[in-house]
Amino acid sequence: MVRFKLSLSAITCYVTIGLWFISLTGTGENRQHCPLWKQLQSGIYFIDTLAPEKSILNDSKLFILKIDPKKCTFSLHCSSENKGINQTAPQWASNFNETVVVNAGMFNMANHLVNKGYLKNYKHFNNPRLNRSYNVMMGMNPIHDSANSMIIADMTLGNWETILKNYNSLCQGVRMIDGKGVPLNWDKRPGQSCSMVIGATDLSENIYFAFTRSPFTHQQMINFMLLIIPNIRTTVYLEGGPEASLYISTPDTIISKYGSFVSKTYANDANDHFWKIPNVIGIHLK
Repeated sequence: MVRFKLSLSAITCYVTIGLWFISLTGTGENRQHCPLWKQLQSGIYFIDTLAPEKSILNDSKLFILKIDPKKCTFSLHCSSENKGINQTAPQWASNFNETVVVNAGMFNMANHLVNKGYLKNYKHFNNPRLNRSYNVMMGMNPIHDSANSMIIADMTLGNWETILKNYNSLCQGVRMIDGKGVPLNWDKRPGQSCSMVIGATDLSENIYFAFTRSPFTHQQMINFMLLIIPNIRTTVYLEGGPEASLYISTPDTIISKYGSFVSKTYANDANDHFWKIPNVIGIHLK
């Protein structure tokens, strides 16, 4: 007999997925809540949908961006190689002609220019040291034309070091869902809820960025992504609280998303502007 041991959070996740699936496949009235992607530009889509659970604040909505890496270019921009000046997401977008700007990861509280994980942009090293507790590596600016313009890889599966040889820009982050689509038991700060932005990929190698202004726990956000994105795989936490930023500017649409709430340290929904951040991912059409 083979026995499987599941954590309580994993069991809760699978039960929630089952209930969500039943609700979507039940009556016609329930089916209308299944989110449909809206196109912003060729290869860039979004949904703006209610989360499966209600938050303690704001509108309980999830904004998710879906990007085809075959049609878009992804770049890293760092304050440490731009006169050490942090900028807001709209400023980064304007100064580097990007359509989309999102946090590249959490920064070091002792030095607000430096990423907590490894970060390299071509020959510039923002942080040359691997963080042994971070298990996602994002690769951008491929060396070979045949590679996808962005990859989000689980460092515990296979030879992830090949990414180092194939991409000019690399950024390390905290894993939320592994490369096989299995949710992690997020116990770093149990019970902490916050606004947040995260990145993810799927079996078709699409890239996703999901933002919520309403505070949720990291475990809730993991569960939501499993519910909403079919065949989701490696998922990375990018930033939380008022620093969480997602900005989109196309010829006919501007979307501005900035966070606020963090349990204990910034427990309010009062933030009304983008904060300046040190390291971002910029995206535009090829």
